[in-house]
Amino acid sequence: MAAWSCRFLLQRGTRLISLRAAAESPVQLVGCVRTYMRKNEPWQRHEWTEGSRRVGLVAVKLGMAPIWTTTGERHVVTMLQVQDCHVIKYLPKEEYDGCTAALIVGGKNVSPFYRSESELEMFRNAGVPPKQKVTTFKVSDNALIKPGTPLYAAHFRPGQYVDVTAKSIGKGFQGVMKRWGFKGQPATHGQTKTHRRPGASGPGGDPAKVFKGKKMPGKMGNTYITAHGLKIWRVNTKHNVLYVHGSVPGHRNCLLKVRDTALPTRSSTLLNPPFPTYFSEEEADLDEDLYDDNLFFHTEPSLTLT
Repeated sequence: MAAWSCRFLLQRGTRLISLRAAAESPVQLVGCVRTYMRKNEPWQRHEWTEGSRRVGLVAVKLGMAPIWTTTGERHVVTMLQVQDCHVIKYLPKEEYDGCTAALIVGGKNVSPFYRSESELEMFRNAGVPPKQKVTTFKVSDNALIKPGTPLYAAHFRPGQYVDVTAKSIGKGFQGVMKRWGFKGQPATHGQTKTHRRPGASGPGGDPAKVFKGKKMPGKMGNTYITAHGLKIWRVNTKHNVLYVHGSVPGHRNCLLKVRDTALPTRSSTLLNPPFPTYFSEEEADLDEDLYDDNLFFHTEPSLTLT
């Protein structure tokens, strides 16, 4: 058989399988949801106490925008959208690390064509569609959530501080000046051999070696980084968008993790939050936009004459 005919049959078969999977997935999902709801009863819920550890969210980085405070200060925020975020599985202490329970959370629906059978089985047991990103969050014993529960942006409230984890943008192989911020060598006054090299990399004589961990040229970026203590200025409950202070790691449209901050100096802002999460059926009267007290509303006059 000719090579072009093999490619044609392969492309056509792949397209037919994709269409069949897309057509059957809603039917299978409805069946999974009905079976899951029939077999499982609602889990017992507990009250928030000091030291409770809630679950986090999986969000998509949309971009950045400016905001202004009531005192006229300008800040830059990053918009994070929570898309189709669900709790997938509960991991007790015995199955996780022996010390802390955990919840597996997934975000952003994808086609089942690109997921393995073991992953699809996990999604079917939870009664949710396949997810693009699946991650794990440690939780306290009183913050357990039933698998299949949707998670919204209202899980966080304005004025709260969060930690955001994502994979940074890859910069490739870079020198020490760009990678580590070295000063470099003189540009003039007789310097001709090097201008951007690091200089001495280790002691001579004794011990006559380069110590492990020395800052040198190498691959920059493309690693998971956590931005700690970012304030939430605004929450849009209609489109599930979080407005987080400053910049966060990752490129636009990347998937990242958002959770309550672990900084002890910022933990006081987490007082009686939606626990264990926000349930839309219980707080249906929530406003479309939630703002921080110090955020300026553009619908109000900028000057007040007395």
